[in-house]
Amino acid sequence: MGDFRVLEVKQSVFADNDRRAAQLRQSLRERKLFLLNLMSSPGAGKTTTLTRTIELLRDELRIGVMEADIDSDVDAERISKTGARAIQLHTGGMCHLDADMTAQGLEGLETGELDLAILENVGNLVCPAEFDTGASKNAMILSVPEGDDKPLKYPLMFSLCDVVLINKIDVLPYFDFDMEKCRKNILMRNPNAKIIPICARTGEGVDEWAEWLREQVKKWRE
Repeated sequence: MGDFRVLEVKQSVFADNDRRAAQLRQSLRERKLFLLNLMSSPGAGKTTTLTRTIELLRDELRIGVMEADIDSDVDAERISKTGARAIQLHTGGMCHLDADMTAQGLEGLETGELDLAILENVGNLVCPAEFDTGASKNAMILSVPEGDDKPLKYPLMFSLCDVVLINKIDVLPYFDFDMEKCRKNILMRNPNAKIIPICARTGEGVDEWAEWLREQVKKWRE
């Protein structure tokens, strides 16, 4: 049997990205630009939640949104109708954004006059959680139809998010979803996570989410 070497390239890739993410985060702080990385599985309600959020904050904050998808510009078109600045980022088949991709997106968004930039990451509960985008804070959406056991199945995603929005609470009567069990599962993975039940469709709970985001932007800019 011939000699061979095993190269652990994954660790190296993540290390390089972590360094770039730290540099980007420092640059954002110096520019007083708050970047939110918003993640979820497909169909959890990211774009609908964003449109509600923009409606509540657009008179106070200058907002720009980067819509990341493997293809299409459907979400960017929806966001642009709110009056917020929006661009679409195509990942070319990749299921995540890393720090360099995010930096390119911010450059394309022309953030010089913005207070808040939001990255709507690719819909996936695995890949996006593995790459630090350089964001000021990480948020995710878990929708009721997905089940209360998702924090147990996708621990990394829940462990790194500063806030978890439990969306589609209007359909709670129709699904076997235990809110208290879900809270416990999330806090088991991340004791410091802020948990906010919302319904992006009706607007229920979105005020609390908008207030949390408002306060985070204020702290970042101090």
